[in-house]
Amino acid sequence: MALEIDFTDRVVLVTGGVRGVGAGISRAFLAAGATVIACARRPAEVAVEKAGRAIEFESCDVRDADAVGVLVEKVLARHGRIDHLVNNAGGAPFALAAEASKNFHAKIVELNLLAPLLVAQAVNAVMQRQAEGGSIVNISSVSGQRPSPGTAAYGAAKAGLDSLTSTLAVEWAPKVRVNSLVGGSVDTELSRLHFGDQSGVDAVGKTIPLGRLATPDDIGNCAAFLASPLAEYVSGATLLVHGGGERPAFLAASTADVSQ
Repeated sequence: MALEIDFTDRVVLVTGGVRGVGAGISRAFLAAGATVIACARRPAEVAVEKAGRAIEFESCDVRDADAVGVLVEKVLARHGRIDHLVNNAGGAPFALAAEASKNFHAKIVELNLLAPLLVAQAVNAVMQRQAEGGSIVNISSVSGQRPSPGTAAYGAAKAGLDSLTSTLAVEWAPKVRVNSLVGGSVDTELSRLHFGDQSGVDAVGKTIPLGRLATPDDIGNCAAFLASPLAEYVSGATLLVHGGGERPAFLAASTADVSQ
């Protein structure tokens, strides 16, 4: 018998859930029947829809404690509950560590580490009062697990987010499960800017064992799994969603065939 994920009558808050990876996450939960509230500082240029259903958009700067409080109260007033949170909002422009300012580094850490903690705190307070509790999925990155040249503060913040995840899973159990989804390179509009063009994206994809970059829907499907009853005994975990990772650099200089 096939196992299906069903979020009917469940309320899911996705930060940064209107474009790129966030839109893929929102679509996965919509497809599974959830009511999805996606927040961002500005709405998407293209409507986020799936299976004939659409997100509810709320404008929010997740770095602002007052704005987050208002967001949570709006969701509760409208739906009476929050069952799952996906902390997806984040990112960083390219900047070499030696050249970036103190203020730049501080803002990157604030967005990618402190903001997820802020939103998680607000939502945990709601989930602890709910009979069925809830779950939190933090969207992390392989940048937190290997060198991240050009995005040093981002990588450090994501490493911190993985550590934070394991701690919150202990502090907020048993009512709330907390997990980290560690994503690799994802094929979005930003990946073309980062890798130059489509040929650059394709070239990077060839370095990944599965032969391509992830799609936003790949990340979304795994986030839905972590939030679902299928993962009801999974908490404090880091799920690697990176297509097998990166081939070690020394293999490029080796004559050994490791493809079989």
